[in-house]
Amino acid sequence: MTRAKKSAPRKRTPVSRNKATRSGRIYRFLRTFALTSLASFGAATYALNPQWRVHFSPEDILARLGWPAQEQQFAPAPAPAGGFAHTRFADCPQFFPRESPPVVPASQALRELCFSSFAILHNGQTKTPVFVAERLNRKTLAQAQGMQRADRFYAEARIPRAERAELPDYRGSGYSRGHMAPAGDMSTPDAMAQSFSLANMVPQDQTQNAGAWSRIEQDTRKYVMRAAGDVYVFTGPFYAEKPKEIGSGVAVPSHIYKVVYDAATGRSWVHWQANSASTTVGAPIGYEEFVRRTGMKLLPPSAP
Repeated sequence: MTRAKKSAPRKRTPVSRNKATRSGRIYRFLRTFALTSLASFGAATYALNPQWRVHFSPEDILARLGWPAQEQQFAPAPAPAGGFAHTRFADCPQFFPRESPPVVPASQALRELCFSSFAILHNGQTKTPVFVAERLNRKTLAQAQGMQRADRFYAEARIPRAERAELPDYRGSGYSRGHMAPAGDMSTPDAMAQSFSLANMVPQDQTQNAGAWSRIEQDTRKYVMRAAGDVYVFTGPFYAEKPKEIGSGVAVPSHIYKVVYDAATGRSWVHWQANSASTTVGAPIGYEEFVRRTGMKLLPPSAP
């Protein structure tokens, strides 16, 4: 009597691998579904809500449904070297003079964000920008004149939740959501909508924001309208050793700066303002003094 051969035991895939495979397939399905739904829904609503184009992504929608944060993709951080972070801004070098991205003191959670009319280096520890870079000229500001203000603030979904400001953080804080790249500089509807990202904001004293700082922004635009070519502007906060915080950890700057660099003439100057109600418009400081105070090198080495 011939015995039947025993078949080889079936190789079993570990349960954890099966679960991971199923999870990946479900995630890809949901992501595709979210992307398709976004495309259909966005076509009808973008005219009324232009800022959605920036801050709603399939990954953010899935995150809101409870999917793990590691599935999301966020802007890369600059590469630190010797205590300094060398930024790249490979997707938007046009906002920097001679395509020379800045060097800043190294810090955790630095992320580069490109928008249609400005670029931001964001600090997830303070939940505010390190700087916001713009390239302005007479043509862009002429287009900006008469542009309707959006006034639709929104949280920046390209930044992880733990590192970004949210709308409730500013409510009842007593501080303005102070634009670093001003809405008055924006020359297209897209740029105007994007300027209301909270990544472009710092907690700013309301009196200073509407008074002395507004005057500086207006004077900068007047200069650009007279300039022969491009003027590069860097705006951002500076913090005391232990800054005050609002909301869920949004740091309040002690000072706000604006670096102005005329590429045609090589001239540069820096407005340095205390973030307080008593601040008045004063004489600017030199760029070298700004570097000494902050450690940031925002302009090319040959700039004065």
